[in-house]
Amino acid sequence: MKRRRTAVSTKRVYEPAAPQDGTRVLIMRYWPRGIRKERVDVWLRELAPVIPLLRAFLDGDITWAQYRPRYFAGLRRPEAQAALAELRALARQGPVTLLCGCADPRRCHRTLLRKHLLDSAE
Repeated sequence: MKRRRTAVSTKRVYEPAAPQDGTRVLIMRYWPRGIRKERVDVWLRELAPVIPLLRAFLDGDITWAQYRPRYFAGLRRPEAQAALAELRALARQGPVTLLCGCADPRRCHRTLLRKHLLDSAE
């Protein structure tokens, strides 16, 4: 039987919703300012980086290269594993868009999480 490829995309939460977004999943620890609840389908805050890690990165105490493996290590927490299982179930049902407030997708955990999901789906 042929396995269906998981359709996971990323988008800044402040960008307008589009029909191809599918299920819109917010992966931020705190709810973003100015965003109405109707703009998000599911909020999986446990997939956001833990606060000390995020603070260290934003304050410049660690580099992006140091941040990445620590973020992936945080995904092994039991609560993150439960959220990942929920996210994978959503992705099996149809397209999923991971939402975060970061302006630069190259330096955002939503991009890391997408890669993690696609790598583990193969």
